[in-house]
Amino acid sequence: MKLIFIYGLPASGKLTVARELAAIIGYKVFHNHLAVDLLLSVFEFGSRGFVELREEIWVSVFDRACRSGLPGLIFTFAPEATVRPEFVARAQKTVAQAGGEVEFVELVCPEAELKLRMDSDSRREFQKLTSVELFEQLRARGVFDALPMPTAKLTIDTSECTPQSAAREIVRRLGLA
Repeated sequence: MKLIFIYGLPASGKLTVARELAAIIGYKVFHNHLAVDLLLSVFEFGSRGFVELREEIWVSVFDRACRSGLPGLIFTFAPEATVRPEFVARAQKTVAQAGGEVEFVELVCPEAELKLRMDSDSRREFQKLTSVELFEQLRARGVFDALPMPTAKLTIDTSECTPQSAAREIVRRLGLA
């Protein structure tokens, strides 16, 4: 199985691009807020129970997806300080042990554009960060720089293309056609 691991700052377009990619290649989308929103119904964001279970859910889904014979899975992820440093390596190891591979795709976007996108209906569909003020505070504290990520196979500036063209570029560059 191929795990397409799309990461970037909040409002960089991860879920939008992932859905477009899924429409092209037929992979399922497992976006991080499926686990986040589930756990927020029980735990405070960043609490020990929340952090441990969130990562356990993510990794368990990767493992089961590999073992179930899925050709691929698209995962969206926002690196931030409540994610333990070993999570990404654990995800890679889990997928590799099941015979799969992980391809990293980074989405970037100028901060001014991120702020314009922050408080949108599509972001309110899930319990995503929608406050520009809170985003600025978190950014100033380095929350989004706390988790080093592996080098991406490709980086796409979503302010310079449509979600559809970003998805097509991912297909082209990762050889997914």
